[in-house]
Amino acid sequence: MNKPDAHTTLDAFLGGALNVLQPKVGYRAATDPVFLAASIPARAGQSVLELGCGVGVAMLCLGHRIPGLKITGLEIQADYAELARQNAQANNIDAHIITADFTEMPRDLREQAFDHVLFNPPFYDALKVSAPENPGKSQAHVTTLGIEDWIVAGLKRLKPKGRLTFIHRTEILPQALGVLARLAGDITVKPLTSRPNQSAKRVIVTCRKGTNGPAVLLPALVIHKEDAHSKDMGSYSAVAQSVLREAMALDL
Repeated sequence: MNKPDAHTTLDAFLGGALNVLQPKVGYRAATDPVFLAASIPARAGQSVLELGCGVGVAMLCLGHRIPGLKITGLEIQADYAELARQNAQANNIDAHIITADFTEMPRDLREQAFDHVLFNPPFYDALKVSAPENPGKSQAHVTTLGIEDWIVAGLKRLKPKGRLTFIHRTEILPQALGVLARLAGDITVKPLTSRPNQSAKRVIVTCRKGTNGPAVLLPALVIHKEDAHSKDMGSYSAVAQSVLREAMALDL
């Protein structure tokens, strides 16, 4: 069983089905990796690679929903990678965690091909924002790499017709779609909006390697059911509640 120490907290995901150690100070996973994991239509026996897995929330949510996956996580920060290993073991999910930079993958990983690749990358450009003081949080939030770097790396690790899925800020859509239009097909975009009267600030994007199906823009997922902030912090929409608390899939 996971036990927090002076530097970590033990946090519940999927309505308490998963208990995950996270740093008290640094990058802390919230709802984004849970929505990302819910959007992946994997099947038992398939192989999955998460680039930049952090403490493992996304891949462990996926592994909980779909037992029998062959899960690999790649994480550049050694302390986060070690927490991911502990979290996988404590939650009885078989996952192999590699400590490395995705731009310089170990040879044995470069020689593998996966059915699914997912990532929840740093959202902010290091040339446009000030980096957080905490090194772990800074590396998780701010990057000098572009979305094209992540997409290209992910597609290289896919089997033919394998699926790439990621979550990001809506602002990156022009760059992401430009890259994907050249390299993939069956592109699907799912906007995520906090409330019914707000524009989408996040998107989940999925595509397949080596296909040429048309692009699809899906209706937005509304996360909260009220039009404005409520003191009731559990005021999720029915769909968001089913994903975040009941480990249900998000149909893309």
